[in-house]
Amino acid sequence: MTKIAIVTGSIRPGRQSLNVANWVKSIADQRSDAEFEIVDLAEFELPVWDEALPPAFGPGTKAHSKAWSARMDEFDGYVFVVSEYNHSITGALKNALDYLGPELNNKAAGFVSYGSAGGARAVEHLRGILSELQVAHVRNSALLSLFTDFENFSVLAPTEPAIAAVGPMLDHLVVWTKAMEGVRAGQFAAAVAVA
Repeated sequence: MTKIAIVTGSIRPGRQSLNVANWVKSIADQRSDAEFEIVDLAEFELPVWDEALPPAFGPGTKAHSKAWSARMDEFDGYVFVVSEYNHSITGALKNALDYLGPELNNKAAGFVSYGSAGGARAVEHLRGILSELQVAHVRNSALLSLFTDFENFSVLAPTEPAIAAVGPMLDHLVVWTKAMEGVRAGQFAAAVAVA
């Protein structure tokens, strides 16, 4: 069965990303076309990237690097829960992605974001990072506004448009995730070699 991780993007006390991830999982669990699991970035306690060699040369040598790499390698696709900080992604999420390389190559990702502008600016930055990591990211996303989808900016209370946006994002993500499984299996190697 296709496995998709719902990855939290924040580790700070009082964060909303785990609440949003649990909400996304409650919607995703109604599907039968993939298995969904939350991967909480905070559980890995990653220091600022501290390996001698880039991830392109393989998983890091330190215990935290190996654990994070192995965990992310388990999945075929990802939903990133993206909180917007200063018009971009959190430092914690960028740092976590800096630990990875081949674990993400030729996989797919979707986004559920939140912030004053729905987290749209953070998603745009994350798209560039994921492109470098050879992740196929889907167009559809769910954007949560701090003004309308949270009570008092702190209690998740998604509006109908936000709820309605999750399904199409997951539809697109599951299709692309399954397509990328074929890419990783080498089904399209001849076509790439000719191009």
